[in-house]
Amino acid sequence: MNYPTMHGAESSSSEACPDYFRWIHEDLQPWKTNGITREMVEAGKKQAFFRLVIVNGRAYVEKYKNAFQTRDNFTIWGILQLLRLYPGKLPDLDLMFECDDRPVIQKSEYMGQKLTAVPPIFHYCGDDSSLDIVFPDWSFWGWPEINIKPWEPLMQDLEEVNRRMNWTDREPYAYWKGNLHMGWRICLLRCNSTEEWNAQIYPQKWALETRHGFRTSNLADQCTHRYKIYIEGKAWSVSEKYIQACDSMLLLVKARYYEFFTRSLVPMKHFWPINPRNLCSSIKFAVDWGNNNPEKAQDIGKAGSRFIMEELKMKNVYDYMFHLLSEYGKLLRYKPTVPPGAVEVCSETMACLAQGRERQCNMDTLVKSPSETSPCSMPPPYEAWSLKAFLDMKENITGRVEHWEVEGKISDVA
Repeated sequence: MNYPTMHGAESSSSEACPDYFRWIHEDLQPWKTNGITREMVEAGKKQAFFRLVIVNGRAYVEKYKNAFQTRDNFTIWGILQLLRLYPGKLPDLDLMFECDDRPVIQKSEYMGQKLTAVPPIFHYCGDDSSLDIVFPDWSFWGWPEINIKPWEPLMQDLEEVNRRMNWTDREPYAYWKGNLHMGWRICLLRCNSTEEWNAQIYPQKWALETRHGFRTSNLADQCTHRYKIYIEGKAWSVSEKYIQACDSMLLLVKARYYEFFTRSLVPMKHFWPINPRNLCSSIKFAVDWGNNNPEKAQDIGKAGSRFIMEELKMKNVYDYMFHLLSEYGKLLRYKPTVPPGAVEVCSETMACLAQGRERQCNMDTLVKSPSETSPCSMPPPYEAWSLKAFLDMKENITGRVEHWEVEGKISDVA
């Protein structure tokens, strides 16, 4: 297939990127001063699942270990689609990718002079104690093992449900469904009472669901409640975007880990913060507040859903990948070359080798032609004072909500 090798659109775009793109500057900060050497990249080999090199617009992969299910394949597939969306625009690259649940590069191991030797590792999430470079997870291109559609068609399903189901017609309780046997989720079972805690908690047994043809796990069928709970598993969960896209008020149990977009979510604007130390009573208070302040609860739900539907549309996901990889490429202090153990990968061969639902996800997300527009325009980095003010603001709002809970006030707080 004679696919274009160069992108014909203008080099700059008048459309501004969403504000969460500013976190790219923060995630690459450890390498801003001295750059990234080949030795630093190769030092991450022991943690990485694969190495991906791009030379002259062609991608090469060297795999080191098997990822869970098809996480690695769909991550690679996503990068291949980026190359098709903006052919010829990405620089030559050399990167290591980690596909497990938790971040692996700990700040505590790279203090003082060691800070100049941090291995750059790309990963799906980060936390305040790690230095992993946060990248969109595989599920944007589908999760075939549990029959989750790629993000673009799933967004359409969720938008249709939101149009059909008014917030006031939904169940006036908090809802969660998923794998309970991960992290702190088992604690949610104590909250499973509409009379005592205003919550309905449902375990999702994936082995049974797989055998029965995924009859009860369609995400678009789970926008039936006014409130939906997000709680982490082993680390972050890909489910946050699905949960928040329902127009329901998101009850976000205080999270340790973040995805590439979640750091820009603001409590009481995009979600209601839930205190994990008083999990059940915190959920009950949030639901009571929402049912006594339905217009405000709807506003929070719709603002959170609007953030997901507009700022997390697939074009922005690709643009985030583009800008992150482009800024990373500027930091390389060497010319990437293809490692001896790497093999070339392309969309056609990956799609041909895939079978069943995996192949269907590939076909549904294949970029068929270059973008007619350039990537959005990157926002500048945070000033130190403005970043601190933003983080302090979020912490103060969360503290104010916890104070409301202690006071037990519902109707007269805003």
